[in-house]
Parts: sequence; structure tokens; C-alpha cells
Amino acid sequence: MNSIKTTVLLAIAMQVFAVVHAKERPTLFIIGDSTVKTPTEGQQGWGDPIADLFDPKKIKVENRARGGRSSRTFQTEGLWEQILAELKPGDFVLMQFGHNDASAVNDTSRARGTLKGTGEETEEIDNLLTKKHEVVHTFGWYMRKYITEAKAKGATPIVLSPVPRNNWKDRKVARNAATYGGWAAEVAKSQSVFFVDLNEIIAQRYESLGQERVGQELFFNDQTHTSPAGARLNAESVVAGLRELKKCKLTKFLLKENK
Repeated sequence: MNSIKTTVLLAIAMQVFAVVHAKERPTLFIIGDSTVKTPTEGQQGWGDPIADLFDPKKIKVENRARGGRSSRTFQTEGLWEQILAELKPGDFVLMQFGHNDASAVNDTSRARGTLKGTGEETEEIDNLLTKKHEVVHTFGWYMRKYITEAKAKGATPIVLSPVPRNNWKDRKVARNAATYGGWAAEVAKSQSVFFVDLNEIIAQRYESLGQERVGQELFFNDQTHTSPAGARLNAESVVAGLRELKKCKLTKFLLKENK
């Protein structure tokens, strides 16, 4: 009986240790739009395949991006609040917005646009979609809010410029450094947080493959949403950008074989 009891107690102890150990793992939260996560069949955002590039024994990856959202509506719909409730010291937040921020500020369809730039300008509206009064801020203001609140939770925020669309001119991919990519970089610098110029990294990879191949293999039905192959390439590009960041602790959770 003693040996049986010992075996049972040992098994229980191992289970408890496993649970505690799992809880100790940091979490990588990923937030963004449909280029990061999409439910549409045939499409995929980079936030899903990137989990395969991290060691699941060391870190948990949560892709909380939501299609159709902007830096504004991801907050006003309460999606960010849900993450804040879970965020703990040692966690990480990868954030990529911009594609939907250029939409209308107020309409009956999405009402998701933000004011351009990184300043403190505001616009008061009676939201035609939500029927609520709302103060709309700049893209930079919303991004700073993510950063400030993530830091307050003891997490590490990492800002990414938006992935490029499949738009070309003279065999070159159109960049967004003059708009949302540049504004994302500006915010990251002003807040002293890590920044990955994902737009430039991916654009260079697309150009190395060529316009025809990119269009045929990496996108699905439109110029914005990637196929699973495109999502994988973009995920690898995120990791490549992370590896270039000095003193970024997130890199120690990447799988060694992907170095």
C-alpha cells in the first residue's frame, strides 16, 4: 500500500508541478487586423503560423487580432480590455495596425477610421454605427495608449509597421513609410519601445521573389490578404525583424532551429 500511495502522491506532485510551470510561462499577445488573423477560408494572417516559430514549452502565443479592426475599434469594442485583464509582468504584446485606420471616421458601415498622424488632435462625433457620442483620436494616440497600458502591466510592447499590400509600381512594392508605417515608427521611438519595420522587411522579400510569383502564391483573391504561404513568409519576416532588435527578451523564446 505504501508503494501505491507513494506512486499516487508522486503522480499528483508531477501534475501540480506541470500546472504551476505552465502558469509561469509568459504569454505573447498579438493584436491587429485581418492581415494578422482572418476567419476567411483560403486566407491566413501571419499571427497564426508565427506560433510555430516559438518554443511552446517556454512561451504561450495568443493571436487576438480581429479582422476589420483599426487601432481605434480594437479598443472601443473592448477587445483590448479583455487582453489587459490577462496581461501580466513578463508578457509581450506585438501590435500591428494601420490598414483599417484609413477608413471613414464616421459612417453606418464600420466607423473605424482614425485621425491621421501622431498628434493630440481630436474629432467629436455622434457615431452613426454605435449611436454613441465618441471622441476620435489620431492613429498615434491609440498606439500610445496600447504601449502605456501594456507597460503599466509589466509587459513588453513591440510595435510593427503594417505589412505591405500586393501593390507594385515599376517592379517595386509600394511602401507605407510616409503614413502608417512611419507613424508607427515615430510612436515607438517617442515611447522608447521596440519597433520592427515589417513593411520594409516584407517588401524586400516580395521584390526578391518577383511580382508574378508573389501574386500567384502569396495572396488570396485581393491585394491585401495573404494565403497560408504568404502568412508563413510574413511570420518569418516578423521573426527576422525581432532577431535584429538588441536586448529584446522575446527572441530567447524562439525555436533554435529557426535561427
